[in-house]
Amino acid sequence: MKAITIPVPGDARALTMTELPDPVPRNGEVLIEVAAAGVNRADINQREGHYAPPPGAPGWPGLEVSGVVTSLGDGVSGLAVGDRVCALLSGGGYASLAVARASHTLPVPDWMDLVDAAALPEAVATVWSNLFLDAELRAGEILLVHGGSSGIGTVAIQLARAHGCLVAVTAGSRQKLDACAALGADILINYREEDFVERMMDATDGYGADVILDILGGGYLDRNLRSLARHGRIAIIANQSVEAGYLDIGLLMGKWARVSGTMLRSRPIDEKDEIMASVLANAWPLIEARQVLPVIDERMPLADAARAHERMESSEHIGKLLLLP
Repeated sequence: MKAITIPVPGDARALTMTELPDPVPRNGEVLIEVAAAGVNRADINQREGHYAPPPGAPGWPGLEVSGVVTSLGDGVSGLAVGDRVCALLSGGGYASLAVARASHTLPVPDWMDLVDAAALPEAVATVWSNLFLDAELRAGEILLVHGGSSGIGTVAIQLARAHGCLVAVTAGSRQKLDACAALGADILINYREEDFVERMMDATDGYGADVILDILGGGYLDRNLRSLARHGRIAIIANQSVEAGYLDIGLLMGKWARVSGTMLRSRPIDEKDEIMASVLANAWPLIEARQVLPVIDERMPLADAARAHERMESSEHIGKLLLLP
């Protein structure tokens, strides 16, 4: 099979097209002929040598794919050869074939383009687990999403709106904010021109956000806390700022607030099983009903993986970047 590997960590030029042996599904796994692979920030971190795959995972990048099941490992039930699926992976998605745990696959709705479905598994699982399972986001609450036009952000807006929440977003351009508004975002904040703390408090009459989904990390921690409503929750899922965060303990206690940080890729298998089962039962019906749609920035050949990484690093994209073998 063809795969994009990283012989030596480095910039986007480190990504190399390679011929590898076809993988074989083990017990509880399926082999997928890949239609597309989603590109994620974690792939860039891995390429740079900062995010090693978990033990037992393939050494080449790619945390989500869509495609057709071509063979089943022992012990797999509920799936058949020929099924259209998308899947959450621990690695190995940048390839023409990929192995996934059967319990980490999701059925692609008949109406959805099989390629576009690759934009969903990582984002939906991340948003669902952090906002709805961990932070317990509820109808009527106010959600603030940093990076609202990202792959994660576009899914978060739609899922939150489908659950009856008011959604605020930050983004760095009018084009990105317009895209967020089209998905249902109510409060639009250009972080390059506005102080998001002031805008958030003004827009909510001093109330703040019940839940904040943060992809920036340490550099935003203090301002996130000041933007938070009483009994609010901050869910940190990345640290792009690469900074230590200042936490005012008195303010945290005074707001009865919670701060959590997670990484999906390295969660134990049983936790991922529970997350994907909850996604299938609770979030996937919204996708099947077209209430949550994949937002695609660009589809590129697998051979253009370096260009895809460069586009993601430029932060010019809106939604997901997909690689097609």
